[in-house]
Amino acid sequence: MNKLKVPRYIQWIVLTGIIFLFLMSLMRMALVLSFTIPTNNNTPFADVFLLGLRFDIRDVCIASLLLFIIGTIPALHPFEKKWGRRTSFIIWTILIIAFAFFYVVDFANYAYLSQRLRASLLNLLQDTKTSLGLVWENYHVGWIILAMILLVSAMLGLVRMLYNIVLSRPKLTTKVSRITWSIVFFLIMALGIFGRFNQYPLRWSDAFSFENDYAANVALNPFQSFFSSLEFRKSSYDLDATKNAYSWMSNYLGVDKPDSNSLNYNRFVHPIDTAQPKPLNVVVVICESFSAYKSSMYGNPLNTTPYFNELCKQGIFFNRCFTSSYGTARGIWATITGIPDVDFINTSSRNPLAVDQHSIINDFTGHDKMYFIGGSTSWANIRGLLTNNIKDVHIYEQDDYDAPKIDVWGVSDKNLFLGANKILAAKTKPFFAIIQTSDNHRPYTIPEEDLNEFKKQAASKDSLKKYGFEDVDEFNAFRYTDFGYRKFMEAASKEAYFKNTLFVFIGDHGIQGDVGNMFSNAWTNELSAEHVPLLFYAPGILQPKEYGFYASQIDLLPTVAGICKIPYRNSTLGRDLLDTARITSGAVNNNAVFILDPNNKRIGVIKGNYYFSYGAGNSSPAQIMSVVDNNKVVLTDSLSKEYKAITDAFYETARYQLLNNKK
Repeated sequence: MNKLKVPRYIQWIVLTGIIFLFLMSLMRMALVLSFTIPTNNNTPFADVFLLGLRFDIRDVCIASLLLFIIGTIPALHPFEKKWGRRTSFIIWTILIIAFAFFYVVDFANYAYLSQRLRASLLNLLQDTKTSLGLVWENYHVGWIILAMILLVSAMLGLVRMLYNIVLSRPKLTTKVSRITWSIVFFLIMALGIFGRFNQYPLRWSDAFSFENDYAANVALNPFQSFFSSLEFRKSSYDLDATKNAYSWMSNYLGVDKPDSNSLNYNRFVHPIDTAQPKPLNVVVVICESFSAYKSSMYGNPLNTTPYFNELCKQGIFFNRCFTSSYGTARGIWATITGIPDVDFINTSSRNPLAVDQHSIINDFTGHDKMYFIGGSTSWANIRGLLTNNIKDVHIYEQDDYDAPKIDVWGVSDKNLFLGANKILAAKTKPFFAIIQTSDNHRPYTIPEEDLNEFKKQAASKDSLKKYGFEDVDEFNAFRYTDFGYRKFMEAASKEAYFKNTLFVFIGDHGIQGDVGNMFSNAWTNELSAEHVPLLFYAPGILQPKEYGFYASQIDLLPTVAGICKIPYRNSTLGRDLLDTARITSGAVNNNAVFILDPNNKRIGVIKGNYYFSYGAGNSSPAQIMSVVDNNKVVLTDSLSKEYKAITDAFYETARYQLLNNKK
């Protein structure tokens, strides 16, 4: 390094960083050798260790960058000033103690729970005496402390030895070389922290791309696992509240064998009529910001979605469908798992504690599983949700299509649809595909290549505001979504798979806005952000029908499985909307839809003629509104008691299921 005129303090940081990377790799190897390898682990260890090395590099780069920044302060230069040397060794001492402590606790935690260190362990500090007693009785505390002391001493000695080696080297740098190497070093460290050449940084969820919990645990290190779960450490549930709600909820869901002790929510569905020439293909389209009141199906005079409106007349259309919450990540979570995302802290897709989920998609055992997105699934850790919970899923992202990236969301929805259609048309096996759109989202990009066929329209500001649009760009972007649906269905209809495919369209969420006279005030004030269209479309297989009873995003997969006549296990809160017995008996008219507003921290339900909500943790007063007219509703004690009990049943059950719906 001297020949390259690398500053000595950068040399020292690099050498110690390499040593730490070596030690972290040894720790990963020790984890593998110390504990039994599951028989179902078929992930190559080379791939696991390579990803683990990238996580380790990130942590080493963070520590190295901290030391580098401090070392650039003239008074704290480790090789020029006495206080600089002292400060550097103090920081190294703290880092080494943290290193030893994290790895020791991590090994102990893995031995006890077969999990890497997570921030939820901090919750044990609330009962320190009992927790310390548990540690004392289960671990050789004295030997562990001695081992930590020896490890810290050895590592400090190694750091000091490297310091002395570098100190003995001549100082050959110039001002230009110091500045140059400082910039180079900073950029290399920044890249190491980001973790990849991509739009999105390396995330904890990348460890779960192996579809194997053991491989994920080996790839992670205690720092990545702990700090990724830190903001979720209070994500939990109230067991007593869940059990209190169980009687009503198990009856509402139709649980096969109710048991309030085990909190069993399983329903095993075995279709009576399985007369199907061959398994149906499934294509689920998750439509970005598909607000019901902005579309043609609900009489919006701007007629933004005429093509989709015609599709709805040819399929089974639910005009009172709601998402469980607002936000794309929450919508995808609810659709795939059947559980409302009730985490107020962040989205559940980002929660390492909730990464393991059963999905009905896996009951389509003979189907190829695919997920199409115009951008990247690294956003919001959706990749971890998909790869860890949908067996053998193949994810297609922006680089997989022969189309240009048009903005931050990747390729256009039209090219996403056409690219997906091309791949689906080549399939020889049945398939279950999900297509996630994104163009109906700022910056509302409409590709130049489509402007000859898709004609932008103008509308007055008064009309736009009156019928739910902020500006003409949003209006035309909403129209462009309809263009995309048309191009997709026209292309698909020419392919052999079309006649044997169930197409499902649902919004990921709506957009808050003024619904005018199309709905009651409850929509403008609250529900416009959750009200979305839901369409099941399969010409020749499904008879056209429009239903006005309440439906939810979480009902999508049970309904798809019912249409496809496959046996499945339903363990969460969704139900088959086309259950003949419930429709015939009129039980569907008692459907309740749970709504969570993460911004205002309110939870509630729509049931009958009312929408009831209150501030979670009694943070704001309860209110009730009519969903059929604008008449004021008096919130009586009996109404409040009834609707709050239903709201709490959904909320507490969902909180429990987020952490207890294992594959």
